Amino acid sequence: MNDISAASSGPRLSLGPLLYFWPRDQVLAFYRQAAQWPVDVVYLGETVCSKRRELRLDDWLEVADALAAAGKEVVLSTLTLIEAGSELGVLRRICANGRYPVEANDMGAVRLMDGQPFVAGPAINLYNPHALQRLARVGLRRWVLPVELSADALGAMQAQRPAGVQTEVFAFGRLPLAYSARCFTARHYDLPKDHCELRCLDHPDGLALHTREDAHFLTLNGIQTQSSQPHNLLPALDELRGLGVDLLRISPQAQDTGTVVDLFRHALDGQLDPSEAAGRLEAMIPGGTCDGYWHGQAGMTHRVSGP
Repeated sequence: MNDISAASSGPRLSLGPLLYFWPRDQVLAFYRQAAQWPVDVVYLGETVCSKRRELRLDDWLEVADALAAAGKEVVLSTLTLIEAGSELGVLRRICANGRYPVEANDMGAVRLMDGQPFVAGPAINLYNPHALQRLARVGLRRWVLPVELSADALGAMQAQRPAGVQTEVFAFGRLPLAYSARCFTARHYDLPKDHCELRCLDHPDGLALHTREDAHFLTLNGIQTQSSQPHNLLPALDELRGLGVDLLRISPQAQDTGTVVDLFRHALDGQLDPSEAAGRLEAMIPGGTCDGYWHGQAGMTHRVSGP
């Protein structure tokens, strides 16, 4: 099996699982491009809705093989909300794939890993050092900070992080905030969930939700609720380094993901000052970004940089 790499001297870059529903050709083209991007780790698979079947597990494994051949560490991500026996069957196949490590996005996947090394995704509620230590005893080798936690909370976790466990932080993209048995995109179109007509295909970056005053509020992505604006921790790069973070996760977007990766890479390598890189990134996003959770504030707020 392609093992989870040991921690390096500084943060590496990861490309998180695709959270949206894109046509098959678009997904395959995206990962052909990603093979050339300066990311170290790529997560693959459907984490939101099992009705999104443009790619099956065998297709994801073919993409994984191509990325591994390009020198990427590949991790297979599991569904976050298991509701049917068919979904459990796919989960079992992922956990038993024998070729690539697994990102467990619910505790059922942790159980199925049965002591094998795994990554705990951001939907696993790891809020204290005791939880990290408990999962480390059953195979945890990397955890992704829950997106609602702050830098101070991370510092407390890092101070008691188990040996041999890496820390990954969601550094760019719309924050995955919640999951529901109800499909909000289908409801928007007055369709039942079981006959949704795959309307998520019409919204490659999710469906924007505004207040009555027309202010940005949330993004609807099938059963997943996301932040309205992309979360951006590029201005906090020095702080992330100081906290001993091993990986920074960039979540795929329909446009300019490669440019986002390059800006993070140039800042990490010292080719660009983090504040300059952050400024360029902010200029690409007309509605701005958010970083409130990182500062212990309301998640939708934005704080440019600094302590």
